Amino acid sequence: MDPISDMLVRIKNATESKKESVVFPYSKLKLAIADVLFKDGFIKSFGKKGKKIAKFIEIVLIYENEIPRIHGIERVSKTSKRIYNKTKDIKKVKGGMGALVLSTPKGIMTDKMARETNVGGEVLFKIW
Repeated sequence: MDPISDMLVRIKNATESKKESVVFPYSKLKLAIADVLFKDGFIKSFGKKGKKIAKFIEIVLIYENEIPRIHGIERVSKTSKRIYNKTKDIKKVKGGMGALVLSTPKGIMTDKMARETNVGGEVLFKIW
């Protein structure tokens, strides 16, 4: 199974069941994605837990009047079909209310940051 898809499904299921936080296995890519989600205001906080072999990432979710900040997540680029966008082809998600997360040569970033730095890359997922 795709590790990023697993992470996204765990976050989506946690928001739908009103969980305060979600835990999933550690990787540098997942940690970079959590950092981007934190900077863009989709999650309250995140952190590494555990040592050596048993490392995990814990994400604390945001709820405003019991309504989750994350309404939906959709994986775009899959292991069977990779989707790449140039800077000019990056479109807004939900009229600017969401974000498109990309893997670029300059690291993991949202669509807004990618347009500002004028860089394209692999579209990982949409979040709104």
